[in-house]
Amino acid sequence: MKIIAVIPARYASTRFHAKLMQDLGGKTVILRTYEAAVNTNLFDDVFVVTDSSLIFDEIVSHGGKAIMSIKEHESGSDRIAEAVENMDVDIVINVQGDEPFINAEPLKEVIEVFKNDLDKKVDLASLMYEIKEEEEINNPNNVKVVVNQNNFALYFSRSVIPYPREKNVGVRYMKHIGVYAFRKQALLDFYHLPMKTLEASEKLEQLRYLEFGKQIKMVETTHAGIGIDTKEDLEKARKIV
Repeated sequence: MKIIAVIPARYASTRFHAKLMQDLGGKTVILRTYEAAVNTNLFDDVFVVTDSSLIFDEIVSHGGKAIMSIKEHESGSDRIAEAVENMDVDIVINVQGDEPFINAEPLKEVIEVFKNDLDKKVDLASLMYEIKEEEEINNPNNVKVVVNQNNFALYFSRSVIPYPREKNVGVRYMKHIGVYAFRKQALLDFYHLPMKTLEASEKLEQLRYLEFGKQIKMVETTHAGIGIDTKEDLEKARKIV
């Protein structure tokens, strides 16, 4: 299998404008993320795909590989699909551009899903980890996922799922981490399918896959990741570098 990583990188960000071009210990956030992805040695190639000439030039000027989006895109999946449509690849890993402290272990875990999927039943693989604090469970910015007995996703929501009508039945609340591994065909199918009501309501692109019958295998991990969504997150990251 040929496996590549693609980092979708928008310049504009609702919560923290131009966060990917912020300085993080002498390098920009996006450059650190790109280098971290390359340094995992898990991929045959790594690309940044962006709508910004600033981000494109930042990667290319440091010897990296970047692709300019041709169209405007609603989601990271759309941006990646356009970039890889004519590439000869089997599996595409979506690495978040605002996670410069990439841990290789969870990425290995989602890649293993496809190596073990001999019948090709899995369209996507992604990550989840258990959350226990009530504040975390109730936070709509934490996307929750429920799975079946084989860890295939049943539904994703910003709401609390399952609803705790009965408190003492041993329910675990699982937070979705937005690292995806796609079969190329599933990604291209997504690109050509319309947004339906569930995705439009929750503003969660993974629901489009479920609404059109794609199989998403969830892998439980203990690696939560460190994303940079706010200026406070950036300050914390600067202390780590």
